[in-house]
Amino acid sequence: MRKVMSLAAFALLMSVSMALAAEVEVKMLNKGAEGLMVFEPSLVKIEPGDTVKFVATDKSHNAETIKGMLPEGAAAFAGKMNEDVAVKFDKPGVYGVKCMPHYAMGMVALVVVGKPDNLDQAKAVPQSGKAKQVFATLFDRLSQQAAAK
Repeated sequence: MRKVMSLAAFALLMSVSMALAAEVEVKMLNKGAEGLMVFEPSLVKIEPGDTVKFVATDKSHNAETIKGMLPEGAAAFAGKMNEDVAVKFDKPGVYGVKCMPHYAMGMVALVVVGKPDNLDQAKAVPQSGKAKQVFATLFDRLSQQAAAK
């Protein structure tokens, strides 16, 4: 009887913790509020265990991590072209995300999971094209939000 009650308590705890995990939707767009070829929103703040679903709203986009812009030990991901990809973020830190074909046009995003311990490392990763400008803006927004707290 104790074993059954323990299993029931464990199942209840698991379902509660799963219910607390959030899923945030990020659209991959040809045109959004911030311009052409964008992730919307382009700055996402979540907690460890939450999921970001990158939605292929418009065609010819994907979402993938940028080499060097993820916490140590975190798994890189690369979604397929024209397909949604849901990513569960377990490790705290800053993750840089790009659309491979539109990276030079500035189609990038930041996912901040919990405490951004690798912020300086992520900022130090060299960027090119319009992605460099967009990341500068995203890092500024992140700093302003942190200062407002």
